[in-house]
Amino acid sequence: MLALARSGIEEGVWLRAERQNGGRGRQGRAWASPVGNLYTSTLVRLRASDPQAATLALVTAVALEEVVRAYLPPRHSRESENDVGKSQLQLKWPNDLLLDGAKLSGILLEGAGNAVVIGIGVNLAHHPTDLDRPAASLAAHGVTPDPADFLDTLAEAFALWLARWRGEGLAPIRARWLERAHAPGTALTARLPDGSATDGLFAGLDSDGALILRLADGTTRVIHAADVFLI
Repeated sequence: MLALARSGIEEGVWLRAERQNGGRGRQGRAWASPVGNLYTSTLVRLRASDPQAATLALVTAVALEEVVRAYLPPRHSRESENDVGKSQLQLKWPNDLLLDGAKLSGILLEGAGNAVVIGIGVNLAHHPTDLDRPAASLAAHGVTPDPADFLDTLAEAFALWLARWRGEGLAPIRARWLERAHAPGTALTARLPDGSATDGLFAGLDSDGALILRLADGTTRVIHAADVFLI
């Protein structure tokens, strides 16, 4: 998709692999890619009036959460704001979707000229067991969607949220993300690019989509780039 982006291909194209032998995640991590999961990429051609490109991760996350929620049994779905404490499906900053606290999917943004390539991996049929954090799959929860069918639904949801991002700005995307995220006050560790780590309580997102942590001394810190873990 990066090569296609540089060749001028139009926005809205999706590519899906049945398997990958060179899959990778954030910071170049290897990504195991057995048949049965979703491995897909699309691209967005940036316009001068668009919100910040990095916030496409939030757009993708809310679209993905919406689709996964539709596939899951009712106990995992948040049907109303009153069900916040019961939901087992949660977004985690910057780019993860958690199921029962375990990683179900990931999102990776990469620039190519005036385009942003969005890579998405979802554990539909399989999940790894050798990571530094727990992982989950839909199959382990009794749901086995076909990757091609799942992608068709995801492409539709993404197009709708992308249109809102362009037409209304980041605010409705941010609001939806916060509705579907872990609760305010959740304890988090942010591992920063310089190797340091910061512990704090989830205090929302700022107006640009950056993570806000409330520290032990009562102050807040805005995090723009980090690996984030639930404590």
